Amino acid sequence: MEEYVTLDEAARLEEVQYKTFAKRLERKDKKYLIKNETSEIGGKERVLILVSSLSRKAQESYRHMQEMTTKPADEPPKEEPWYVGTDPEWYMENFEEQYYKAVELGNIIRQFLDYDDDENNRSRYAEEFAQKYLGKGQRTLYRYMKSYVEASAWAIRKGKEDGKNYDYFKVLCLCRKPKPTDEFPSFTPEVKQLIKNIWFNKDFATNRGTREMLYDKLQEMARLNKWEKIPSYQSVARYINYLMNDEDMYNAWCLASYGIRDYKNRRMLKGVRDTTALQVMEIVQGDEHTFDCWVAYKNPNGKISAIKPKLVAWIDTRSRAIMGDVICKDANSKILKQSLLKLIYSDVGGVPKYLYIDNGKDYTAETMTGRKRNDRGGDRRSLIDGKGCFDLEFDDKSRGFYKSIGIVDDHRAMPYEPWSKGQIERFFGGVCSRFTKWMTSYTGTLTGSKTIAKIDKNIKKMLENDQLLTMDEFFALWSQWLEEKYMNHVHSELKKLEEEYKTPISLFQNGDRYFKPVPPKAQATMLMMESKQVRVYGTGIRMFGNYYRCVELANYIDRYVNVKYDPEDITSIYVFNDKHKLICEAQCQELLLIAPQVKQEALEKHIRMQKQQLKHDREKLEEANRPFTELNDELIGFDPVTGGIPLMLGKNQNTPKARVVSMPDDRTYRENDIFRKPAEKPRQESKVLSMAAAKALRKIKAIGEE
Repeated sequence: MEEYVTLDEAARLEEVQYKTFAKRLERKDKKYLIKNETSEIGGKERVLILVSSLSRKAQESYRHMQEMTTKPADEPPKEEPWYVGTDPEWYMENFEEQYYKAVELGNIIRQFLDYDDDENNRSRYAEEFAQKYLGKGQRTLYRYMKSYVEASAWAIRKGKEDGKNYDYFKVLCLCRKPKPTDEFPSFTPEVKQLIKNIWFNKDFATNRGTREMLYDKLQEMARLNKWEKIPSYQSVARYINYLMNDEDMYNAWCLASYGIRDYKNRRMLKGVRDTTALQVMEIVQGDEHTFDCWVAYKNPNGKISAIKPKLVAWIDTRSRAIMGDVICKDANSKILKQSLLKLIYSDVGGVPKYLYIDNGKDYTAETMTGRKRNDRGGDRRSLIDGKGCFDLEFDDKSRGFYKSIGIVDDHRAMPYEPWSKGQIERFFGGVCSRFTKWMTSYTGTLTGSKTIAKIDKNIKKMLENDQLLTMDEFFALWSQWLEEKYMNHVHSELKKLEEEYKTPISLFQNGDRYFKPVPPKAQATMLMMESKQVRVYGTGIRMFGNYYRCVELANYIDRYVNVKYDPEDITSIYVFNDKHKLICEAQCQELLLIAPQVKQEALEKHIRMQKQQLKHDREKLEEANRPFTELNDELIGFDPVTGGIPLMLGKNQNTPKARVVSMPDDRTYRENDIFRKPAEKPRQESKVLSMAAAKALRKIKAIGEE
C-alpha cells in the first residue's frame, strides 16, 4: 500500500526546513513523487509526497513513527527513551565532553544515511564507512543509525504535539545514559536509615570511620535483624557518596567529625571586610601568638630554661601595620597593658578608635573592658555604694583600661572564629612561614594536625650547649625582620585592593587617618596601677595585712576613698577622693623597715606562709593538749599490722580494757641511762591527795592480812 505524507511531514523526515523542501519540489526534482489531494473542508489542493520516494533515513524515521502510533490496543504504549524527559542544558553542563562527541557522531551517521546507492553495494560500503570513520564494525554503525532514526521519530512526534524543536534528541540518543545517582531500588528504608545512623554517628565520624567499617556493621545488623539481603559494598559506597554530595550532607558530616570549633573554621560561610573604607587607626586588631621555636630565658631565680616565646601585637586593619609588639614568656593583662602603651606612644601608633580583641580572658577581663566577661556591650554608669556616690571613671576596673586611655569602645571576636580577626590571623600565619622557620630551634607548628608538621630536635642539649638565642637577641632579630621584611615590603592584600600605598608603613603614614590626642604619660602610668575602693580607719588604711598612714587621712576617717598602687612596690599607695583629686601618698612604715621596695606578690606569699605555719603549730598544740585517756581510748585494740605481734590476745569480750599500760619489768631497762628519766624535784603534795593515798594503802594491807 502506497503511503503519502504532507510537505511539512516530509520536511521533518528529511531534517530540512519547510521552505528548503518546497524549493526542491519547485525545481521539479524527479526524485520525489507527488500527488494532489482535494481538502475535505474545501479550498486549495494539498500536495502529498510518496514516502518511498523520500531518502532512506526519512523512510526509516517514518517507519519508527508508525510503530509508535499503530500499536494494537491490547499492547502498552512504547516506553519513551531516557532522553525524552532529559534537560539538554543540564546534560551539557554535567556531561559536556560526551555531548560534543555525540554531535560529531551524529554528523557521521547523517552522512551514512544520505547514501542511496545500489543496495547490493550497501553492506560493503557500510563496513568500509564504519572502519574509516568509527574504527569499528558495521554492526556498531547500524546500532548508532537505529538510535538516530528512532530519535528523529520521537523529535517529530513531540514537535507535532507542542510545536517545539526537539532536534537535540538526535544528539542525546548517541550519548550514554547517565547513571542515576538518586535511585537505589535495592535499598529498603531501614537500610538507608541505618547507613545514615552509622555514618553520621558522632563517635564514628570523630574516629574517621571508613566505608569498610560501616559495611561490616551493616552486615552484622542484617544478621541480627534477619534481613535476607543487603546491597553490595559498591552500592553502599555509592549511596554514601550520594548523601555527601547530592544530598548536601557533607557539612553535617564535618560537624559530627570535627566538632563545632573546626566546623566553623572549615565550612561556615565567612564575610569579607572591605578595609578600604576604613581610616588608619579606626579599627585595630589584637591577639597573642606563640612562636614555634625555642629561646633561652632567664628566670627570676637566675635559672636558665628553654621556652617558646609569646608575642602580643596589634595590627591596623586598614594599613596592616604592626604596632605595640611585645615578646614575653607568658602573656597576661599586665603585658597587654604594656603592649597598648607601646601602641599609643610609639612612632608607629596612636590612640585607636576601636579595638577588635580576642576572646581570651586577658583581653576581656573586667579591668580591661569595664564590664563582666559575659557582657559583650552595654553602658557604663556610676554606681551607688550605699555610702555616697562614687564616680567609677577613676577606676579602670569599672570604666575599663581601654576607655581610660581614650579608646571609644572594644569589640570582641566570637569564640572559635579566628577569621573575624582575619588580618592579624593572616599576619601570624606569615610570621611562621617567613620568620620563625629560619630559627635553628624551630620545631614545627604548634597547632599542626599532622605528626609530619612536628620537627624533633634536642632542645635541652641545644640549651646546654648555648645554641639558643636569648630573649633579647630574639627580639632584636624580630624587630629587624618586622621593619625590613614586613613593614616596608609590598603587601599582597593592599595590592589586591588597589590601594595607592602598597606597603603597611607607607599607607599608615600617608592614608586617611583617625586622630585623637594621646593622654599624658603620667596619666597612663597611673592607669597601669591597680585600683581599689577602701575605707579609712582611725589606724589608717588596711591593705595586704598592713596599715598605711598619712596625716592627710585624718579628715577621711570612716569614709571611703580610692587608692592606686603598684603591685611591684606596695610600700606606699596613692589615695584619691571621690573627685579624683590626690589626697596623699600613704606609706607602710613596717614594710619600709624591711626593704625600700616590696612586691605585692612577695608579701602575699609571705603572709600565706605565716598562716600555714600558724595552722601547723596550732594543730601540734591541740594534739599536745589532748587528755591521755582520750588517746588511750583510740589506741587500745588498734593494730593495723598484719602478721605482727598484737598487743591484745584472743577475742574475750569480757576482758576489761586496761586504762593504764604498765612499764616493762626489766632490769636492763630500769638501769639504762638512756631510758631513765631525769630526776624531778620533789613537790609538796596537797593534803587531800595525801589523805586519799593513805586510805588506799590501808585497804591494800587489809586485803593482804586476810
